[in-house]
Amino acid sequence: MYDYIKGTLVKITAKHIVIETNGLGYIVTVANPYSFSDQMNQTIQVYLHQVIRDDAHLLFGFHTEDEKEVFLKLISVSGIGPTTALAIVAVDDNQGLVAAIDNSDIKYLMKFPKIGKKTAQQMVLDLAGKFAELPAETTNTTANQTAGNQQLDEAMEALLALGYKATELKKVKAFFEDTNETAEQYIKSALKMLMK
Repeated sequence: MYDYIKGTLVKITAKHIVIETNGLGYIVTVANPYSFSDQMNQTIQVYLHQVIRDDAHLLFGFHTEDEKEVFLKLISVSGIGPTTALAIVAVDDNQGLVAAIDNSDIKYLMKFPKIGKKTAQQMVLDLAGKFAELPAETTNTTANQTAGNQQLDEAMEALLALGYKATELKKVKAFFEDTNETAEQYIKSALKMLMK
């Protein structure tokens, strides 16, 4: 098991980042890869969780230990795998998640991709009262303004990678067409829209 990795951020894609350390490039799947945009070619530290499968060894990365803790609690629920948990973490709304779980708000929980009624009920059953010491937000990053439409396309690609449907994203993309934000900001705003 790994706790974190420290190295140079050398690549960002819609699904993952690549961190080079000691001559090796590690693929780290993260909730919002573009939240690392302002750290390209810089030394970063990312908290890790390793998933070992028959066909792959996967690394999931997080900005903070709190974000990692949310992820670990989510994957402890039957029916929630790492990809689904990452999509939930990507929303970056701990208060909403905790309130929904503690208040048995099944409808809110079902707004996350790949979360049906049974899984939402299982989340409430398994996690109620277990998020007492989490901060309001898991990350606090900003990025520089860049070309809007390319950033919007990258954001939509990342949301597709998180499991959202193209039909849902088409409406979201239309809403943001005339704005100029970073991919990270588009993703955060889009996730909030998708959760309404």
